[in-house]
Amino acid sequence: MKKPDLPTLLGTLLILLYPLLIWSAHGRLEPRQLALLLLAIGAVRLLAARWAIKLVWPGLAALLLAAPALLWNDLLPLKLYPVLISMGMLVLFGASLLRPPSIIERLARLRDPALPPFAIAYTRRVTQVWCGFFALNGSIALGTALWAPPAVWSLYTGLVSYLMMGVLFAGEYLVRIYLKRQHHA
Repeated sequence: MKKPDLPTLLGTLLILLYPLLIWSAHGRLEPRQLALLLLAIGAVRLLAARWAIKLVWPGLAALLLAAPALLWNDLLPLKLYPVLISMGMLVLFGASLLRPPSIIERLARLRDPALPPFAIAYTRRVTQVWCGFFALNGSIALGTALWAPPAVWSLYTGLVSYLMMGVLFAGEYLVRIYLKRQHHA
């Protein structure tokens, strides 16, 4: 397995810590200063993407949101980054449903190029479930960004959403094991 490069590791770490960093610095630093963190994330994401169009959008989203935060010294654009990421993932996964194979089927074919028909149907359903997750997650992130105190926004975007994602991953894995056993029994 190929080891991730430094920009990919750094970008992942910054994204995971982003809500906590924004919350902890809120009130201590101006939004304009915090926007520099989002600029750094955008630059690292663009480096890691190497200009592959499907991978560039998170970096461009970071730069797009950092601009108004810098210009107007406003915290809201910084809090919208998780919303844009969820919406981007929703578009990416949803588009793969309209133009198959789905994202999940593509990932499954990396492991097993000859997927049986039940597995193709299953991967389509899993892609739909992830679309639902990204829609819900983006909506909650938007609601907390607009109407909740910064600590609630940070708790949701920096912990709760990751826990929900982990539960979804684990639940899907268990269902997949069950279905494989049913179809190979």
